[in-house]
Amino acid sequence: MKNNSNKITLTYVLILMFVAVLGHQFFLDYIKTPPDSSLYFYIRDFIFILISGIILRIILNQNAQNNKSVFEKLQITNNEIIESNERYDIVAKATSDTIWDWKIEDDSFIWNKGIQGVFGYKKEEVGKTSKWWFERIHPEDSLKMSVKLYSFLEQKTEKWQDEYRFQCADGSYKYVFDRGFLVKDKEGKPIRMIGAIQDITKQKEEEQRLRLLETVITQTKDAVMITDIDTSTEVIPNIIFVNSAFTDMTGYKANEVIGKSPVIFFGPKSDILEFDKLKTAIQEYKECFIETISYKKNGEEFWINSSMIPVTNKDGEHSHWISIQRDVTEEKNKVKEREQLIRELTQNNKDLKQFSYITSHNLRAPLSNLTGLLNLVEDMPIENPELKEIIDGFSKSTHLLNETINDLVKVVIIKDNPSIQKEKVLIKEIFENVFNQLSFLIGLHKPILKIDLEEVTILNINKSYLESIFLNLLTNAIKYRSEGKQLRVNISSKVIDDNLILTFKDNGIGIDLVRNKDKIFGLYQRFHNHPDSKGLGLYLVKSQVEAMGGTITVTSNVGKGTTFTITFKNN
Repeated sequence: MKNNSNKITLTYVLILMFVAVLGHQFFLDYIKTPPDSSLYFYIRDFIFILISGIILRIILNQNAQNNKSVFEKLQITNNEIIESNERYDIVAKATSDTIWDWKIEDDSFIWNKGIQGVFGYKKEEVGKTSKWWFERIHPEDSLKMSVKLYSFLEQKTEKWQDEYRFQCADGSYKYVFDRGFLVKDKEGKPIRMIGAIQDITKQKEEEQRLRLLETVITQTKDAVMITDIDTSTEVIPNIIFVNSAFTDMTGYKANEVIGKSPVIFFGPKSDILEFDKLKTAIQEYKECFIETISYKKNGEEFWINSSMIPVTNKDGEHSHWISIQRDVTEEKNKVKEREQLIRELTQNNKDLKQFSYITSHNLRAPLSNLTGLLNLVEDMPIENPELKEIIDGFSKSTHLLNETINDLVKVVIIKDNPSIQKEKVLIKEIFENVFNQLSFLIGLHKPILKIDLEEVTILNINKSYLESIFLNLLTNAIKYRSEGKQLRVNISSKVIDDNLILTFKDNGIGIDLVRNKDKIFGLYQRFHNHPDSKGLGLYLVKSQVEAMGGTITVTSNVGKGTTFTITFKNN
């Protein structure tokens, strides 16, 4: 800068001297100035040129100093701007915030690269007006956010920050936290607004998850207890939280148990083995389930089913324990009642079985003797009519009692024989045997029989039982036929998956299932006033079917007929 001043000054002096020489030469040639006076003018001009040159150099030096000072200030300011921009870029990258700059007067918007990195927009997809911004705010949040923003722009509120959902390039929404500040002109009018958008989607999801967990913990009927992990003073860590269900179950309020160990709930009747199991699990940081007697605040005993689960933080470090507890006193009492009931039923069953044996076996011998004596009396002539009537009545009652005992024997044999003999049988063979036994009844009443029995072999079934079932059902169809129409009986079998289904269908007088549905397979249940009806056949059928692992169902309409469906496992 100094060399430039010297050059400018020297050039200035030389030019002025050249001009002065030319001027003097002009005066000498045209004005005819004397030589003495010419020298005077040369000296005067030379001095003037030197002085003006010195003044010019001083001015140039002063100006150079001023320029240097301004340049240095500009350089410092420029460096500060560069550093500020660098810090801005670093902060923006570190915080992952999306920075926006809104010039309000001309509605121009500038976004930093966060709008691309966070929300997935390409550079050419990013709009340059506030309209593009507002169009991507979730419709449910747009009105609320707009009211707050324009209230801020009109300077009715001191600051602006809001949470809303902002649309990504793929159409999904992210929760964001946005805050901005205003730049005003000299008159205080807002001319510019700068803001930063922070993606808080994960925080929102975590908040929702925590609120859900809090709701579950506070609303659940199970007691929830949370403890710390410090076992330096107690083998079971101290309580730091209990829910309201815990208070309802134990009678202890939260402030009465927080800071204390759960050992206060154990007592004389608590299971020491369960307590030891819990201590071991806590020492080894393992999940544990115990069931023992616990004690309420008032000293009342109750059964508790409790789990103790270790919880770790995000670094994988054990942070606390969560215990879910349930009062199972009622279930325990029901188990005891059920066990007592089972014992009573078992004993009653033994007593009934013993009674059945007494009835079916011990009474048969004297009943046979009595029947033999009555047969002898029948051969003897009795002239007294009253005595003969008494003996006839006694004989009839004895025969009825004998039939009842025989029926009872059949039932006892079925009920008391869990390991019945099973074999492979053909359905058609069984039906042919039954048909031959009932040939007289069939020939007498001439029913129309439709037989559709497949050539199916049934595995593991008792031949005598199956024959008895066929016999009872076909006999009932003939016995309870409708007098006004010809009897039709359809007997069929089919295999569906692993099941063999047998169907007996007739068009007889039917059964009123509305009145008798629960009694139809009962012992000595009669639904018609037929002289040969004893109410035993269907009971024996059901007992035999179930003894072979099958099921039987019935459908019937009065006056239209009855259908029995028997299902066996065909394996």
